[in-house]
Amino acid sequence: MAISLLQTKLKEPKRSKMDQFYEDVITGLRSTPKRLNSKYFYDANGDKLFQELMACPEYYPTKCELEIFSEKTADICEAMMADGSSFNLIELGAGDATKSAYLLKYLLEQKADFTYLPIDISENVISYLNITLPVTLPGLKMKGLNGEYFDMLEKASAASDKRKVVLFLGSNIGNMSTDVAIAFCRELRAHLSEGDMLLIGMDLKKNPKTVLAAYNDRGGITKRFNLNLLERINRELGGNFDTSKFEHYPTYDPETGACKSYLVSIEDQIITIGKEKVRFLKDEYIYMEISQKFTVLQTEQMATNTGFRPVDLFFDSKKWFVDAIWIAE
Repeated sequence: MAISLLQTKLKEPKRSKMDQFYEDVITGLRSTPKRLNSKYFYDANGDKLFQELMACPEYYPTKCELEIFSEKTADICEAMMADGSSFNLIELGAGDATKSAYLLKYLLEQKADFTYLPIDISENVISYLNITLPVTLPGLKMKGLNGEYFDMLEKASAASDKRKVVLFLGSNIGNMSTDVAIAFCRELRAHLSEGDMLLIGMDLKKNPKTVLAAYNDRGGITKRFNLNLLERINRELGGNFDTSKFEHYPTYDPETGACKSYLVSIEDQIITIGKEKVRFLKDEYIYMEISQKFTVLQTEQMATNTGFRPVDLFFDSKKWFVDAIWIAE
């Protein structure tokens, strides 16, 4: 008797994170052009390198957004608490929660009725937050969720029907091409109810030299951050990348606002990853990531085109960065 497609799917074992990592790496390196998914930057070493990057002189986005959160904390939180109802504060890609900690502290001081649900792809990050935040912020109700954004957002929604306030900070939306970012926002809107709120951070267009320097710092931290993904493939997937045979190459196009990073092979070489072999020609590149920059008008157009209503904008003093409040319509 034939087995239905649904029954077949139910019987298929769920892929482990390591299997998915391997599949994504091989698929990406067999693509034309070759590419790797930037979400895999963030293992324990990648997290550490990103912390170093945020502290380096040229990397301005974190400093700009920290200024917004430290100086406009009350205004942002008052918008969140506007209707007085209890809510779940859900942060996509929480990292070390340095920026959101300003909001958490203020909300606790105002005795707001909320639960903090940080979501991150990095197990290391969620473990860190689960241990440290209850100590540094006594009384905080929280539950860290380790996994993909929408999987964990569904889990959070299923656990509670409270109003949702979603944080998507650090210009993480800029780690997608414009088309993908629009699709992402539409998908995010589909996971929200009317009246739910999104606070989204976006890096704005500025002097091209300022942008490019942030992704090509003199200390070489961005280079090591990118090369660490090749080292992670070696560590976890049995790869044999020689990182000395790849150069880091960033570009910025001020017209489109796309800042892209590549790793370029400096010679013909064959890489082994598990049972697979991948050939590189001299000067062939791997597309690693994009850091998209926006105009204010583009941020508002993105909101209205994806089911949100733009409500407010919070800028740093240089107007290099914006945190926008959108309401789900």
